[in-house]
Amino acid sequence: MENNSSNIDQDNTLPIIRNIQWLFNLIFRNWLLFLIVGVTAGIGGIIYAAYQKPEYKSHLTFALDEGDNGSGMGNILNLASQFGFSIGSEKDIFSGDNILTIMKSRRMVEKVFLSVDTFDGKRTTLIEYFLEQSRQRKSNAIKNIRFNVGEERSSFSYQQDSLLYKTYLRFSDNNIIAERPDRKLSIYQVSVTSHDEKFTKDFTDRLVAETNNFYTEIRTKKARETLTILQGRMDTMKQNLNSSIRKRATVQDVNINPAFTEAEVPVQKQQTNIQVYGAAYAEMFKNLELARFQYLNEIPLMQIIDGANYPMEKIKPGKLKTAILFALITVMLTMFVLFFLKAVKKDN
Repeated sequence: MENNSSNIDQDNTLPIIRNIQWLFNLIFRNWLLFLIVGVTAGIGGIIYAAYQKPEYKSHLTFALDEGDNGSGMGNILNLASQFGFSIGSEKDIFSGDNILTIMKSRRMVEKVFLSVDTFDGKRTTLIEYFLEQSRQRKSNAIKNIRFNVGEERSSFSYQQDSLLYKTYLRFSDNNIIAERPDRKLSIYQVSVTSHDEKFTKDFTDRLVAETNNFYTEIRTKKARETLTILQGRMDTMKQNLNSSIRKRATVQDVNINPAFTEAEVPVQKQQTNIQVYGAAYAEMFKNLELARFQYLNEIPLMQIIDGANYPMEKIKPGKLKTAILFALITVMLTMFVLFFLKAVKKDN
């Protein structure tokens, strides 16, 4: 029984040993061919690396203070509920790493692409410059699709929308990195890569600025709406108070004879209204100031730590590394071709 097992193991290993022996024999017999192919491919790799256009990578880090989460918003909502308004719950979905998703969103990236800057002394949209620099304009499909300065987004044709969307997808997936390196810290890092150093810096700075503006807008929307509601109610209350004061003066001027008690009734009514409106106005004024304070406290703070400054990180394939890579791949392909030819010859 043991002899049978030993024979089976030997039978399984024999084909492997034969293949290894064949491989060494193949290399030995065709060493000159492999040498020529490897050297030729290596030279091709050097030429390829020399003519590759370098990429520039930005590095921007910022700290994020998200403002007052929860308690401050609860106070604002309580104030609004006193006047019969309901503007949502205290649950905040726009916190934490969501800012990274916002930063790479279609809205943010397309807005930056459609912004205008000066390149080589000419004002142009960032997407127009990017398409030229990335040599995509050579394609006949997009040669006549332009994104001119001052053109409204709402007036874009289907072809413009399609090209803008495709550019956003490729750029967001391959050229933008937004991450939080340390989960324990509220520090974020953004990197943008392109073939133009100025474009890389401009895109990074504008992307962070647009994200900051939008993030601030959505984080403070509820507090801002509450502040607007309270301000409108206070203005109405003040108008009612002023109106009651004027009416009391008018009634007193009409009823100038105080001998009749009945003449004092309209004056007393207006005096009561003045006291009610005055007390309500004073209380509402305190609520408004509290709401204004909470609104300011709700505004998140994005503080740039390290900006996307010059010089950018320059990324270009090394000549030696590329030559070795090209040589190895070509030699392996040559070995595969020889192995395939031998298999075909054996079958015939």
